[in-house]
Amino acid sequence: QVQLVESGGGLVQPGGSLRLSCAASGISFRFYTIGWYRQTPGNQRDLVAAIDRGFSTNYADSVKGRFSISRDNAGSTVYLQMNNLQPEDTAVYYCTAKTLNPANRPWSTGEGYWGQGTQVNVRS
Repeated sequence: QVQLVESGGGLVQPGGSLRLSCAASGISFRFYTIGWYRQTPGNQRDLVAAIDRGFSTNYADSVKGRFSISRDNAGSTVYLQMNNLQPEDTAVYYCTAKTLNPANRPWSTGEGYWGQGTQVNVRS
């Protein structure tokens, strides 16, 4: 059974930082591209960042220079370090895994595996 479990969300003030974690099980982790997507009510789920099996990364323009994605294959975990958070970063953040996919190719919610999401709130 494949599981992707996100953690690390919460409430933070503008300019603050959070680190999200995604722990994977039930997959050959090192062969998968892992992505973080986010969604706000009434909107589609959009790519935030992704990292592929070769450690190539891809970021949404809105988070470049502020967010950093990394992976620990030994621990089957991916991290999203989020710095200088702003109110527009408020969303539910989802971890997703897809095999044989380059980091610069987003995928839809109908593809790959998805976690349940973790809420990030940025407000004063």
